[in-house]
Amino acid sequence: MERKQFDIVVIGAGPGGYVAAIKASQMGKSVALIEKQYFGGTCLNVGCIPTKTLIANALMLHKIKHASDFGIEVGPVSFDYGKMKTRKDGVVEKIKKGLEGLIRSNGITVFKGKAEFTGPSEIKVIGDNNEIISFKKAIIATGSEPLDIPAFPCDHKKIFNSSSILDLTSLPTKIAIIGGGYIGCEFASLFAELGVKVTLIEALPSILSLQGTTIADTMTKAFMKKGIEIVAGAAVEKIDTDGSGVLVHLKGKDPIAADIALISIGRKIVSAGLGLEKAGILTDAKGAIPVDETMATSVPGVYAIGDVTGKFLLAHVASHQGVVAASNACGKLAYMHYEAVPAVIFTHPEIASVGMSPEEAAKSGIEHAIGKFPFQALGKAVATMETEGFALIITEKKTGRILGAQVVGEGAASLISEMALAITNELTIECISDTIHAHPTLPEAWLEAALLATDTPIHFPPKIKKG
Repeated sequence: MERKQFDIVVIGAGPGGYVAAIKASQMGKSVALIEKQYFGGTCLNVGCIPTKTLIANALMLHKIKHASDFGIEVGPVSFDYGKMKTRKDGVVEKIKKGLEGLIRSNGITVFKGKAEFTGPSEIKVIGDNNEIISFKKAIIATGSEPLDIPAFPCDHKKIFNSSSILDLTSLPTKIAIIGGGYIGCEFASLFAELGVKVTLIEALPSILSLQGTTIADTMTKAFMKKGIEIVAGAAVEKIDTDGSGVLVHLKGKDPIAADIALISIGRKIVSAGLGLEKAGILTDAKGAIPVDETMATSVPGVYAIGDVTGKFLLAHVASHQGVVAASNACGKLAYMHYEAVPAVIFTHPEIASVGMSPEEAAKSGIEHAIGKFPFQALGKAVATMETEGFALIITEKKTGRILGAQVVGEGAASLISEMALAITNELTIECISDTIHAHPTLPEAWLEAALLATDTPIHFPPKIKKG
């Protein structure tokens, strides 16, 4: 085997790995990037980008169907899901080619193949050209993959996971989605917009439980209005398949028949087969690699980022961790903070949150106030007929510090950035209310929510004072 030497080697070219590689290269280091499958990782190929492309297709269809509400007559509307899938594939390929060019333009040496540690400073690459790479520092960014359940494994013909469902070229009449977290809810919203009868099955008492009751209750009502059947508090025992479809058996409940089933109940960390034990790198019971705030593992000079750390399974977190890890690997001290991680769910309406939820604030014991402004009272939302949703801010009463924020509605994915910036920089509620927000715009919802949190509403009736 040919032996090559680099300052830094990065394993995995997903949103964490390629960012780390670029950052390290920018800091003057020789960098090797090892990828066994495809550039961009899960996010670009079978996650964020393809799903959001399909969701964009569905939202365009939604707008056309409701054109008459704006005085626009379009006549009968139809769509071709096969063409939607083709557009999705084209978007992925276009971004992938751009990413490959970006990586090469930064002088990064790419190795295609499977990486395996042979020691604390050496990696074997098994691929078209088997090679040995010696390194001074390493960054592990191997990500995660859909979790397969032994009781009802995916056959990718009738029972799909969140990756294989993207290969469909035609739609089913009815789909059963097992798992009411963010992945399941995004697909439920997508398929419902396209006219598929959706049954969403969740083992917990409600969908989106991790997002708190305010969001869970709002989205439950929104989904029911769309005709999505929600079966909560239901444990799936097995799934039978035959030529006509699937039959989902639930514990203590009637079975549910559908054409196909989607399993979206979690992801599995990818760390097996990396030879971590040969390098002395520790993992926990789930295969996650423990790291400190600098993204350092148990072995000096070896870092881990992204899903493989088991912290936040979000592409943007992986990218930021990549910057932190690369900076430390290059000798510039940097720390990772998680107090202001924005999370977005691309349902219709969209959901976004950052910092504490109302439930977490209540459990913390911090004396706090909540300002919640409905989109129904927002001029821009009324003008565009997107009045479903709200903006909510949680603030500490004593200091005015912003603890968290939630938004459900049109543009939530973009709106949350203002609150992420505010929490990251430890701004107070007055910083929001003292900022001039353009009118008429959706971000005005934050101004109004801030005023409500301090009991000084302008465009909302004041609270009725007792006594």
